[in-house]
Amino acid sequence: MNASTKTLLALRAVDLMSRELVLIPREMSLEGAARLLARAGVTGAPVVNEDGQCIGVLSTTDFMNSVDRRGRAPYSTAAADCMCSAWQIPDVATPSPCRVENFMTKDPVFVNANAMIGELAHLMMDAHIHRVIVVDGPGQKPIGIVSSMDVLAAVARASTELGEPTPFQQPAMAGEFS
Repeated sequence: MNASTKTLLALRAVDLMSRELVLIPREMSLEGAARLLARAGVTGAPVVNEDGQCIGVLSTTDFMNSVDRRGRAPYSTAAADCMCSAWQIPDVATPSPCRVENFMTKDPVFVNANAMIGELAHLMMDAHIHRVIVVDGPGQKPIGIVSSMDVLAAVARASTELGEPTPFQQPAMAGEFS
């Protein structure tokens, strides 16, 4: 094992995590959450309760699962239900079924800031997920997020430090011409 490999394997969640978090309130509409994620350029984010505790994760997979095989949202409403005249007062006390908390993945995978890169990789592989939430401890308040791309970027950097050619540096194979 050389220095680059040791350096890679010594990385912890705190070294890899994104600290600029997009946090989705659990009562936000699914449409609002989609806009929030799109504006931030991310494919998933922690869902938090009123106390800022992470209670789930909303990802593109959850959006795909929210649409049934016939292309309708399972909680679809008729267009007439969404329109109000000036004399009608919508019942805002009734929660919308299209709230994030109804579609998010519950029981998110949490790690502390000192979790090693190998542990992060195993957790993501075993749970078939693309991100783990780094929390502050028992309060489960998100302080960062480590994505599968963060782990792959660390591997790529270590590979470059070893002097391995990148795809752009590899010589052409016999018979390959540009």
